[in-house]
Amino acid sequence: MKVLVAAPLHEKAIDVLKNAGFEIVYEEYPDEARLLELVGDVEAIVVRSKPKVTRKVIEAAPKLKVIGRAGVGLDNIDLEAAKERGIKVVNSPGASSRSVAELAVALMFNVARKVAFADRKMREGTWAKKQAMGIELEGKTIGVVGFGRIGYEVAKIARALGMNVLLYDPYPNEERAREVGGTFASLEDLLRESDVVTLHVPLIEATHHLINEERLRLMKPTAILINAARGAVVDTEALVKALQEGWIAGAGLDVFEEEPLPADHPLTKLDNVVLTPHIGASTVEAQMRAGVQVVEQIVEVLKG
Repeated sequence: MKVLVAAPLHEKAIDVLKNAGFEIVYEEYPDEARLLELVGDVEAIVVRSKPKVTRKVIEAAPKLKVIGRAGVGLDNIDLEAAKERGIKVVNSPGASSRSVAELAVALMFNVARKVAFADRKMREGTWAKKQAMGIELEGKTIGVVGFGRIGYEVAKIARALGMNVLLYDPYPNEERAREVGGTFASLEDLLRESDVVTLHVPLIEATHHLINEERLRLMKPTAILINAARGAVVDTEALVKALQEGWIAGAGLDVFEEEPLPADHPLTKLDNVVLTPHIGASTVEAQMRAGVQVVEQIVEVLKG
């Protein structure tokens, strides 16, 4: 059986496929035209956030039984076309939870202590000690919006730091909340009371621009917003205004409505925001787990 690996995979994941006796065809991020040439006799395709597995690609693969996404989202796979053909789609949603959580906490520390700002000033030759006055996180309240795998990990770390934990989720799990010493609140109350608000929700219709101008104005002027979920969960235009006009104190962002973020974007001109290029899952450990977990599922599907 032939497996098309269309994105970089950790060597341990490749070993799982080899040990299962599969023939591996590897080509990194082929475009649609090239995919159409490659998929004619494959029984599985493995991708990451790219390339896109479109309806056209699926229809060109008569032997295809399973599509694996080494990671969380399935945005780049035509799920409807796969379902029509009875093709199983698998992913590895828990593989990067700890990595994303640790980045969210890193952004929180970075904004609270103005690390990136101070670093920039040092490189410019400016000893900006007074301007880099920050805050401690111990004793502060963190509001975790979305209490799934990643939100749970963030809450666990925050509690260990001595923070008070507020939680918002449309499907509250009180038992899990007790494990991290957290308390559920309405979204509005969480925004009003939190010193740090961190977002960990999927991008669906209900969460598009969940954090908009009205909700940003509910936050404390000393509050920090962290987004390591999806860019469009936050209304970017409203956030820029909030940061410029001091509705909130700062933000740490790993995701954006437009990616890559243009070099001349208003966010890049602000000293009270820390920006990273969607690296939440970019750790050696997360990439290894994501690859291994997804190919193990592919092996299971193909071998029955």
